Amino acid sequence: MAQVQAKTMIEAENLSKYYGSFVAIKDISFSIPTGQIVAFLGPNGAGKTTTMKILSGFLAASEGRASIAGLDVSRRRLEAARKLGYLPENGPLYDNMTPQELLRFFGEARDLRGARFKTRFETVIEQCALQAVLEKPIGKLSRGYRQRVGLAQALLHDPEVLIMDEPTAGLDPNQIREFRTNIVELSRNKTIMISTHILQEAAAVANRILLVHEGRLVFDGLPDELRHNGSMEEKFYDLTNYGRAVGTEGGQV
Repeated sequence: MAQVQAKTMIEAENLSKYYGSFVAIKDISFSIPTGQIVAFLGPNGAGKTTTMKILSGFLAASEGRASIAGLDVSRRRLEAARKLGYLPENGPLYDNMTPQELLRFFGEARDLRGARFKTRFETVIEQCALQAVLEKPIGKLSRGYRQRVGLAQALLHDPEVLIMDEPTAGLDPNQIREFRTNIVELSRNKTIMISTHILQEAAAVANRILLVHEGRLVFDGLPDELRHNGSMEEKFYDLTNYGRAVGTEGGQV
């Protein structure tokens, strides 16, 4: 019996973004199938956030095409948004709202009403362990709880694709461990892409790594393939060493 090919859920085709003469990203291409957890790795300023904003439809590409679940995000923005949960580095939180009020607000914005909203609300509250702070102003919550609220709003409409930009930034070790566990559980029925510059984060949760440097994709492979003599740091340095001419994993750096 022929093997069924996994559906492509996140796709970048020759994405480039220019700001005048400055090149933020250049000719980035990759395809992510159903069920993968992909770490989008790179130094600060490498182009990770720019790429994620284009994939999520928050930013228009100068060249190339981005799609979510087969939907071109520039031409079918609203349809693609229904398939996507997006958690930016500084999430869309309103300090004067409670988590309960915020989720109700986002539920109305996504046309979730009645029994459907109630079911999804209860589900994300359980998934993100927000029971204890539902009626507390978001502005008074810890960084860890604020991140949980951000994740809850990204999951509220039950998207097939989840994209997160530096989701563990500012969290303590216990909070990071809880977050990683949550991501692995979510990957059972979602395709997940996480941007990070932390090697340990990539190794802990991802089954595939994309590495960008100076706006270009320089590595696409398994976490073990990014190790050299047992160390990811050495290979990371080799691939992101300024002035390095040509890398075998991804072309010119």
